[in-house]
Amino acid sequence: MVIKPANKDLLTRGVSEIIPDKNSFEKLLGKRKIRLYLGIDPTGGRLHLGHTINLLKLQEFAESGHEAILVIGTGTVIVGDPSQREEARKKISAQEIQENIKTWKRQAGKILDFKKVKIKKNGDWLLKLNYPEIVNIASNITAPHLFQRDNFQKRIQRGDTVWYHETMYPLMQGYDSVVLDVDLEIGGTDQLFNMLVGRELQRKINNREKYVLTSPMILGTDGKQMSKTSGNCIWIEDSPKDMFGKVMSMPDEFIFDYFELVTRMPVEKIEEMKKSNANPKDLKAMLGKEIVKMYHSEKAAESAAEEFERVFKNKELPSDIQKTDIKEKELNILDLLVRTKLAGSKSEAKRLVVQGGVRINQELKKDWREQIKITPGLIVQIGRRKFVKLA
Repeated sequence: MVIKPANKDLLTRGVSEIIPDKNSFEKLLGKRKIRLYLGIDPTGGRLHLGHTINLLKLQEFAESGHEAILVIGTGTVIVGDPSQREEARKKISAQEIQENIKTWKRQAGKILDFKKVKIKKNGDWLLKLNYPEIVNIASNITAPHLFQRDNFQKRIQRGDTVWYHETMYPLMQGYDSVVLDVDLEIGGTDQLFNMLVGRELQRKINNREKYVLTSPMILGTDGKQMSKTSGNCIWIEDSPKDMFGKVMSMPDEFIFDYFELVTRMPVEKIEEMKKSNANPKDLKAMLGKEIVKMYHSEKAAESAAEEFERVFKNKELPSDIQKTDIKEKELNILDLLVRTKLAGSKSEAKRLVVQGGVRINQELKKDWREQIKITPGLIVQIGRRKFVKLA
């Protein structure tokens, strides 16, 4: 395989740090093809834009002619990554793992070219380890080292528990580096501790260097860390309308981070936009179209932008509203929201009404005790983006 000249943004765009140092790594890239990997645990069935930062970087290395591997953590997920966790992760079953990864190749394939990127599952080697092999791996890392991670220290100071199996996670993730015998691991800044353990294991077991490249984390639409539990994600299989709407709803200060980290827009153009003093709404619309275009099409991006303009600026109804059939002639508003699946429970429905997030036929509803007459064509609305029409 021919090694192409490195993309000028390869070691800068979307890169927080290269360990032990960028200069020696850059020299290595100039000498030979390297082997690198990105690991993702299947804790859920969907991938969000936060995942794409490293997927994009993995593809960049693959396009430069390097041996790139996507590792799906079917073994590590059983332990559960404690990174950034205030408490231990819930245990996951083998059935849940298989269910979660069913669509992963399709989702990751929106970014990765699988003719250039290999897929491996670390359960193929981790689940086959015997007791002496696990002891041997653990003998390379001291116990105080494993307890140094910040979130463990915070838990201990609060008097909370750190479970023994959680300390095994960096050992198991680190062992991926040994088995794959990689030159580089890439991951978010939240993975730094785990990746450094892998670096130490690679040095002690395979007697050679492993570089670590960390990428920044992006925040979700509410300004908090993007995660499925927070419900603040932009999923890469969101509909064009939802994807665009979520981008338009996020804080203005995230605009350029998103442009740089989750799009392929040239850095030079992003820098020009920073100097342009353009209206943030216009910039977000441009960002929304760029993201929708990546995962759907240019036509879908234009359509989503037009739909947003019609619904939010012109206060018109969406052109395509989901329909549902309800046989009752009258329902309490909370039951109506649950039956139309606009709320997951009556308590959630009550919260939405009390907070002023519910409209029926564009009329704001504030009384959660109100009875609603069910008529064909009735439009139930939650917030700005969720609509249901009764058939």
